[in-house]
Amino acid sequence: MAISLWHFMNCSKAKTSSLSDDQWESITMSLSDVWESIREGAYLGGPIWEHILGYWNTSKAKPDKVLFLKYEEVLRDPTKNIEKITEFIGQPFSDAEKEAGIVESIIELCSFEKMKASGANSTGSLHMMANEYPHESFFRKGVIGDWVNHVTPEMADSLDKFLSAKFYGSGFTFAE
Repeated sequence: MAISLWHFMNCSKAKTSSLSDDQWESITMSLSDVWESIREGAYLGGPIWEHILGYWNTSKAKPDKVLFLKYEEVLRDPTKNIEKITEFIGQPFSDAEKEAGIVESIIELCSFEKMKASGANSTGSLHMMANEYPHESFFRKGVIGDWVNHVTPEMADSLDKFLSAKFYGSGFTFAE
């Protein structure tokens, strides 16, 4: 999550700025700045742990109303998770649909690669607040564990301890 945020933040361009594109290229947020903003609760939507715990706790209190999925788990077992979603919305696959390969077709159509390559996601931009976010900034790699290529062991340990304390007693864990 932190690495994705870091890359995303570095893709934005302030609409109101008088800086040229070349000048913008030299302005980036450091990973340590993003790390500290997460720790300080200065994440785009507020403290990330409150955001996660809000949905996590509601999914436990009202499992018929909120389905909580972890990206890593969806990637590891897409079939199980697609079926979980269809059951949650009250539209489970029939045996005939499963035999016809509908689940596999959905997995293929909703794959990271297909979504990233979609014309709607590869052109244009989103204007939010004073920033412009190119659509391609919403899709980077879509892989599990890329964070190890960007953070020091000290940063990983620090954030792990910090978030473990925030999630203590909730039953929430990050997917391995």
